[in-house]
Amino acid sequence: MSTTTVTVTGMTCGGCAASVRTEIGRLDGVGSVAVDLADGLVTVESASPIERAELTAAVARAGYAVAD
Repeated sequence: MSTTTVTVTGMTCGGCAASVRTEIGRLDGVGSVAVDLADGLVTVESASPIERAELTAAVARAGYAVAD
């Protein structure tokens, strides 16, 4: 199991968090996605490491951005 945490900017409500969770959850191998709305932290657990570019693209599809 691999865990990756990124900071996502622009999320302000539960609906935002749900959108991000849904898009990241569609990536191959993702087991769970936890969103800390207050801090903007998104923690992804997956069968194998997920490339940052894949996470960034999934977050972008949800309408948000990964902080550098």
